[in-house]
Amino acid sequence: MKILFYDAKKYDIDSFDKALPDFEDVSIEYIEADLSPQTAVLAAGYDAVCAFVSSDVSAPVIEKLAAADCRLVLMRCAGFNNVDLKAAKENSVTVLRVPGYSPEAVAEHAMALALAVNRHVHKAYIKVRENNFSLNGLTGVNFYGKTAGIVGTGKIGAAMCRICHGFGMKIIAYDMYPNKSLDFVDYVDMETLLRNSDLISLHCPLTEDTYHMISEYTIKRMKDNVILVNTSRGALIKTEDLIAGIRARKFFGVGLDVYEEETNNVFENREDDFLESSVTSRLLSFPNVIVTSHQGFFTEEALLAISQTTLKNAVDFVKGEVDQANVCV
Repeated sequence: MKILFYDAKKYDIDSFDKALPDFEDVSIEYIEADLSPQTAVLAAGYDAVCAFVSSDVSAPVIEKLAAADCRLVLMRCAGFNNVDLKAAKENSVTVLRVPGYSPEAVAEHAMALALAVNRHVHKAYIKVRENNFSLNGLTGVNFYGKTAGIVGTGKIGAAMCRICHGFGMKIIAYDMYPNKSLDFVDYVDMETLLRNSDLISLHCPLTEDTYHMISEYTIKRMKDNVILVNTSRGALIKTEDLIAGIRARKFFGVGLDVYEEETNNVFENREDDFLESSVTSRLLSFPNVIVTSHQGFFTEEALLAISQTTLKNAVDFVKGEVDQANVCV
């Protein structure tokens, strides 16, 4: 199995090279370029390509992969909303993913964002560096005794529920398929969750049903001074409506590891570039908003798990023993 690995960063190479000795029949060629209609032709002679959530796996790309006789796309992530699954099926290209690598990594980052915006850690850090030890503007609230509303209780959402429970919070959740192992969680409808939550954390996939689930309509139904955190997919939130809500002082704080306009920014150093989107600039301008660079997954444990599962997917594909839970459908 020969794999062409697109958009390879140093941490990708380190983690995959660490896992590779356990997969003797697999070889990897790393390239810096990301997968796109222009670079898909480079897959000629390879059995598979490895892509990420920010890669272009559209119909034109899949058609070029199929034309190069490359029949496997290995997504080194859980999300696959950037993949044209219809085109993949039509071109007999299999797309495999990593549905669960380290749910605790993402959940812990979600709580880190919630705590940071609550206790104004980002502002305090900058003030102290300037020898300003004033406490003005740094007042937070106790999470203990407050209500956390968790939207989506899969592996990551369940981990977030357990973290919030450890903080002494009351946990309510919305999910079409309740997690029976979370006996301390009260499942409610979305309206009830919005109305009663002091902290709302999003942990659901991006689908037609969840696209812009946080919009003017749902924001108006939230409690005043709510904290909103999104570590799932940017398009769960309609950014223009979020900005209007921030300006209307609806939110105590907002923590975003993902946002709609992130595609060209993800994992790239753009300090010398102009931001194409004024939306991104406006988000960064608010003192009660923290934006991080899609790093919720970014722990040593998660990177190794991603590497191992991705390589196992490749081997299982050759054997014809693919884990159906890893198939993008």
